[in-house]
Parts: sequence; C-alpha cells; structure tokens
Amino acid sequence: MKSRSQLLLSITSSLIIAASLVNSAAAAGYAIVVSAGTRADPGWSKVVDALKEKHNGEIHIYQNSVTEALPALREQFPAHTCFVATPSEAGKDFVAAVHQLARKLDGDPYTDGLWGILTGYDAANALRIASHREPLTVRKVASGTDVALEKIEEGIWYCELKQNHMVRKVKNGNPTPDKAPDDTTKPLVDTLNEYHADCFVTSGHATERDWQIGFRYENGYFRCKDGILFGLDTKGTQHPVNSPNPKVYLPIGNCLMGHIDGPDAMALAFMNSAGIYQMMGYTVPTWYGYGGWGCLDYFIEQPGRYTFAQAVFANHAALIHRIQPDFTLDGKKLGPQDTQGLLHDRDVVAFYGDPAWIARMAPAKTSWSQQLTENNGVFTFEILPNLGEKSFDPVNTNGSQRGGRPIIEFLPSRLKNVKIIEGNDLQPVITDDFILVPNPQTCDPSRKYKIVFSADPIP
Repeated sequence: MKSRSQLLLSITSSLIIAASLVNSAAAAGYAIVVSAGTRADPGWSKVVDALKEKHNGEIHIYQNSVTEALPALREQFPAHTCFVATPSEAGKDFVAAVHQLARKLDGDPYTDGLWGILTGYDAANALRIASHREPLTVRKVASGTDVALEKIEEGIWYCELKQNHMVRKVKNGNPTPDKAPDDTTKPLVDTLNEYHADCFVTSGHATERDWQIGFRYENGYFRCKDGILFGLDTKGTQHPVNSPNPKVYLPIGNCLMGHIDGPDAMALAFMNSAGIYQMMGYTVPTWYGYGGWGCLDYFIEQPGRYTFAQAVFANHAALIHRIQPDFTLDGKKLGPQDTQGLLHDRDVVAFYGDPAWIARMAPAKTSWSQQLTENNGVFTFEILPNLGEKSFDPVNTNGSQRGGRPIIEFLPSRLKNVKIIEGNDLQPVITDDFILVPNPQTCDPSRKYKIVFSADPIP
C-alpha cells in the first residue's frame, strides 16, 4: 500500500502530466482546413478568423478536395485540426475523406491528433460555435435510452423499449425508476428547454429528417424545419426546441443523424436551436454499432477522464486496434461479420464542432484509475483497479458492442523510439501520442497492471 506521501507524489505527477498534455497540445498547434470557396465567403470567412484568433491557428486552403491539405498537415502535424465546411460541403463523402486523411499523417494506422468538422445551419450559427470559449462541465444528462446514471451527477432517461418506464437521478441521490407518460415527446423537449441538460443522448430509428422516440412502442418524433428542432407528439402537437445553453449530443444508436445532406438535416437543427456545440453521429444506417455506442464507454462511463473529443477519438482508436490483422479476442480471430461491421463503422461516424473545445463529464468514481508518470525519459503507466474483480466489467450493456473497450491514455507530448521495459504481457500499443492497453477482461486485484517504457520526444 502506498504511503500518504507516495500517493500525493503520484497524484501530483499525474496532474503535471495532465497539465503538460493541455499545454503541449496548444504548443503542437491548431490547423484550420477550409476550401477556397468557403474562405472567400464573407460570412464563413469570419468563422475561420474566429478559430484562428482563438487558437492561434494555421490556415490551410484547398481548391477542390480536402485531401489536398495532406502535405501541409504532415508538415505542421497539429494536435487539433478543424475542418470548416458549409452544409453543402459537409456530406458523408466529406466525413469519410476527413477520416482517411487524418490517418495518413504518419505511418501508423491510427488517427493523428483530434479533428472536428465545424459547420452550422448558417454562417452565423457556425460563428457562434467557433467563437465559444468557456469549457463545459457536464452535470446533467438527458437521454432517450438507458445510460449509466450512477456515473452522472444528475439525469433522466426515458426507455425506448418499454412504455411508461423512466429512471431519474437527482443530485446526491441514486438512480430511481419512475413512471413515464405514454408519450414522452414533450418531457424530452422539456429536458432541453427547461431542465437545461448539458448532454443529450438518443438511440433508435432515425433519418436525416427525424428521430423516432419509441423503438418498440408508439411514441412521438423529433423533427425539424428551417433550422428549428421540434417535438411532434402522437396527437400531432408541435413542441419547439429553444435550448441555447451549450451542450454535447450523442446519437449513439441512430441511423443517419450525423449525415448533413442539405439545410434540413437534423444535425444542423440540433446545432442551431438546441445549443449543440459538439456532436458525433452516423452518416449512414447503423447496424453493428461499435463506432457509436462505445462513445458512452469512454465519455459517460469514465467520467472526467476524457474530453468529449478525446472520448470519440479513443473509441475510434479502439475500433482501428480491433480491426488490425493480428487482433484476437480470447485467442480467436474475429469472424467475418465482426470484421464487416468494423469496416462499415470505420469512416462513417462524424464529429462536429471545434475539437479543442473542452466538454468533460463532472468527475466521479471510475472502475479503475490510471496514471502516467515520467522520469528522465522513462514513462510508467499504471492501471489501478477500483472495483476488485469487477473492475474491468462492462458498466452498462444497453445497446450494441458494449464493454471491453481498451484502456487509453493520451501522452503529454509526441514520442518516438519507444522501447517497452516492462509490461509486454499486457500487449500495449504505444503510438506517438497515446497508449492503448487491451481491456484485461478479468481482474486480479493482487496483480500490478503496469507498463514501463522509454521514449524520445519528437521536436
């Protein structure tokens, strides 16, 4: 057992590493990628200028294809890359191209740095998102599906599978089941307009034009018109959404919610009238689910550990790790359906917003603690179980492809010449900017989960 002084030292070291991570990200730079046509538009040019001023960003302009930015990004190698795009530019092909571009900055198969596509219903909406600086601490979560309220300060979820079922958690209380109305359209609108949730989560059937609230029973819809989101209940009554407080949106199980196919796309209405500053979402129909549901594993179920952008990045890194040729699960190769599902999800989950904006869950107890320390070029990464033998068990199994995500730690600065000294048995993957450790699945509380490695900084 660590002494109090040792514990304080390790906490201090971890805080120094965390602070270093923030500072080094800023030092590594911020890139703004934009088409020549969008840069020439007076309204959208203000969006670019706002990001440049906020982050001291470097602007890269392309003529015909976003892939033209690759040489400039390789030279800069930014910690954050923001792709400013009008709604007419930000379709599913653009999202796929950005995914592929962001994996080509170096030789490993993983995404390099955090990226986001900054758009909006119009230039004014996009400028509001680009100009926003104040970090968000997520304290209230509202959801149309089961989420791990025990990891959240307070929240409400309405069941999409069972009518009249909901669960509520008040601050300093425990999650408590309650009876929901037959139609939960207005209550869900109220979580945005009156409850002022910081985070909104949805699942179930959806298109670019609507979200079907009930999955196994009749319920209302969320729809949009002219950039305004509204609920439409089963009696045909509209309930407009006017919720300007900044928030993040996770349509983790929805088909097409992340696809911007024109000005009437739901994603744009969420940004315009529901206060969404960052969101992820599928640009195609979803069936496998790894790219969506796993964002809950990192963001909500490890509260306070990652920013929302980092959580989405971590889940994508987990997907890329899982799809590598040498990956095995319980000693077995993945079957063809799993491989097909991962390939399906690889380039179709969009991330919208400024990737450097900080939105983070209010800290709460996690299933394990993790800490990274450094001494003269030797790094030690420790994973400390908090729940005994259950430390690596899934937190919540609602949805698809839940649990078992690898443990990920972001490095304080980019590294090279990595040499593992201890912990090879944990099969770590150490890239230039993060550590990935496959989830051990079972936990031996008496064991030390530790990786020691040496590395050189990349100037």
